[in-house]
Amino acid sequence: MNDAPAAAAAVGVNAVTPRPRSDARLVLGLAAAALVLVAIGPYLLPDFLINNLIRGFLYAAVALTVDILWGYTGILTFGQSAFFGIGAYAAGLSFTHLGFGLGIAAFALVGGIAVAALVALVIGWLAFYHGASPLYASVITLVLPIIVAQILYSGGTFTGSSSGLSGFESFDLSLQIWFWIAGVFLVVLTSAAWLFVRSDAGRVLIAIRENEPRCEYLGINVSRLKIVLMVVCAIVAAVAGYAFACVQMVIAPEYAGFVFGTELVIWVALGGRGTLIGPVIGTLLIDTSTAYLSGSLPFIWKLVVGLAFVIVIVALPRGFAPLIGRVFRPRRAEADARGEVPMLRASAKPARTDRESAQTRALDLNAVTKHFGSLRVLDGIELQADHGELLSLVGPNGAGKTTLIRCVSDGGERSSGSVRVNGHDIERRAPYQCVAYGVGRKFQNANTFDALSVAQSLRIARSRLQRPSLWSRAATLALPEGALKVMQATGLDRMLGVEVRHLAHGQKQALELAMVLAMEPSVVLLDEPTAGLTRPERQLIGSVLVELTQQQRLCIVLVEHDLDFVREISSRVVVLHQGRIVLDGTVAQVVESELVRTIYSGGSAMSGAHA
Repeated sequence: MNDAPAAAAAVGVNAVTPRPRSDARLVLGLAAAALVLVAIGPYLLPDFLINNLIRGFLYAAVALTVDILWGYTGILTFGQSAFFGIGAYAAGLSFTHLGFGLGIAAFALVGGIAVAALVALVIGWLAFYHGASPLYASVITLVLPIIVAQILYSGGTFTGSSSGLSGFESFDLSLQIWFWIAGVFLVVLTSAAWLFVRSDAGRVLIAIRENEPRCEYLGINVSRLKIVLMVVCAIVAAVAGYAFACVQMVIAPEYAGFVFGTELVIWVALGGRGTLIGPVIGTLLIDTSTAYLSGSLPFIWKLVVGLAFVIVIVALPRGFAPLIGRVFRPRRAEADARGEVPMLRASAKPARTDRESAQTRALDLNAVTKHFGSLRVLDGIELQADHGELLSLVGPNGAGKTTLIRCVSDGGERSSGSVRVNGHDIERRAPYQCVAYGVGRKFQNANTFDALSVAQSLRIARSRLQRPSLWSRAATLALPEGALKVMQATGLDRMLGVEVRHLAHGQKQALELAMVLAMEPSVVLLDEPTAGLTRPERQLIGSVLVELTQQQRLCIVLVEHDLDFVREISSRVVVLHQGRIVLDGTVAQVVESELVRTIYSGGSAMSGAHA
């Protein structure tokens, strides 16, 4: 690891801005090689295999969308077959009932895309609303192909019912030309997908897969992103289905059904989810093998594929592609260490310019209540905090401190009362919307992205302020002064290329704090930010927090067990007990309070107790 990031962080400037990094050259080279194979394929292969590969190319395109949704974003979907069927039936129905022509063909393509996008939009709205569990999304997408297939079965002569539609006129193209069309479509799609998932924007998908709540609290509208991704993947599947109907001139409800949707998931799992190339190769191999073996071994072959799926899920959850890729991983990791670690620098200026308003309180809580049935965790909390104030929340375990933090950072948490941040009533808004008002929250336990590196995690934290590229990776990482100082204090500025899973607990705590400060919030909610840090590191973090309140006028609300740490840095202390504020004053007032001595068992008020 070189010292460039640390040096850049130390001076806070970058004289020369490196150019963004991209895999475009590598992708273009591989795509060119693949296109050559596609070009010569029809001259070397028999017609039977060419026909099977055309179908396999289109299936692989749909499997690619399943991999992006499941392998990269964590959405286990069984519904891509429904969108494939919609595209196929858009062509089949149009050509059967309206006849064939270039205008009708264009109408069918646009209509299939529009219907697929609309259905995906509705499914996304139902499956990805704020707070929905991943299981709910899987159930919704599982039901979708069943419904679509049932509609097709019930369509009578219009849809062909269980027999489907066949014999309709289509484009007068040879198998060789269709082979080139389908092959080029798959190569271009795979190349674009590769550039996307390797870009800064693509890392956001991995962050959602790894830790969706943390993404919400970093200001990312996860629901909207998932819906957009679902719509784009539905459009790709519909185009593949349209091409399938045009070349095969035979369609049936099974192509939109649950069985085909499940097969797509199996092909992705066997090939290697989260790899792109694995699902493509896996789909081509399995579909081609099925064409040859299903006739002689119709039941045994399906049993073999099913057993392979079970074995892979148990023994190789990431499929076969990552297993093969381990051979090249050391070389790739070495290359990443040399060239993929970004240069760390100070951001030019805070993105938020209105946070020091003298006429607006940073935080204003009125009659905030939180209850679970008859149990009141918070009872009528009245609390105000100003910019430039470091307020510490203390109290015995179960007093409601973390619950109060949740009520400030998520409008849906409280049962009643109001919370205003920088003069904005958060009402029932989601965490990402509260972030837009200036709220930044650090969780009680380290809440990070284990599969990403330190630098990638910080870039995710900056994504709301600096929109990530869809096709490249930025060569520099600009952080505000507070985040830079936390990185330097804990040595994380020299570990930018290290995956978070390899960090110690204290380092993860420090990284999460740096991620929160990277958002440039005006109200910072810290739940035990120094847990796991050494005493010198705690002192450095404390000095950073004091500096942020004094120089940048942040409002910091701190929940901390280390009461010596609280005493050294706090400008004000609030004591919670049984969901109520029992004392609000300076550190000296709290230390000398008889009430606090009564609340904390054993000895002095602020010695050895746990907040």
